[in-house]
Amino acid sequence: MVALSPPVSPARRATLARRIRLLVAATITYNVVEAGVALTAGAMASSAALIGFGLDSVVEVASAAAVAWQFSAIDHERRERTALRVIAISFFALAAYVSFDAARALLGAGQAQHSTPGLVLAALSLAVMPFLSHAQRRAGRELGSASAVADSKQTLLCTYLSAVLLAGLALNSLFGWSWADPIAALVIAAVAVKEGREAWRGDACCAPATPHGAANPAAGDRCRTGRGEQR
Repeated sequence: MVALSPPVSPARRATLARRIRLLVAATITYNVVEAGVALTAGAMASSAALIGFGLDSVVEVASAAAVAWQFSAIDHERRERTALRVIAISFFALAAYVSFDAARALLGAGQAQHSTPGLVLAALSLAVMPFLSHAQRRAGRELGSASAVADSKQTLLCTYLSAVLLAGLALNSLFGWSWADPIAALVIAAVAVKEGREAWRGDACCAPATPHGAANPAAGDRCRTGRGEQR
């Protein structure tokens, strides 16, 4: 027996939509700054890892902008599929670049170099991004917005990349293990492909509520177990 989410009133739906818009705005603002710092530090240190991280921030901005566009309309449900397509493509683009960059690093080109600004940025992102992702995921699930949940996964993926970048730069600086970063990056790329496929199919885990407040049983069934479960 699948436990369905309680009905969502129109007033609550409006509150959740407003919360998602604010979270998306915060995500875009942070990632614009993050991209600028990472790309600049990456160019100065000749670090492919930092440049890749900066490009990931650009992808995250595109994903969040798609959700912002969706929720700028009163009837935002009509724009859901288009927003999901943009998010899915951003996942695929991220996976393609990370895979290419990791392969280059493993072949001896573009290895991560020591960068103090990069280490600070990665640590800061590792602290900030999980909170943004969790808050947006909760609001998206309660509202029943697959695109908001998918974008929260993009933000969570940025958290993983922050950890990979931090570990890669630290291990390379301390022990000269230049292979650690590209290996972990390939794992992240595989996760990005999986999330992109789910977003393209509209399988982001949520329990959509209809305009009248009735939960969608099919969506609830998709999310009853595993990593789709709310944390």
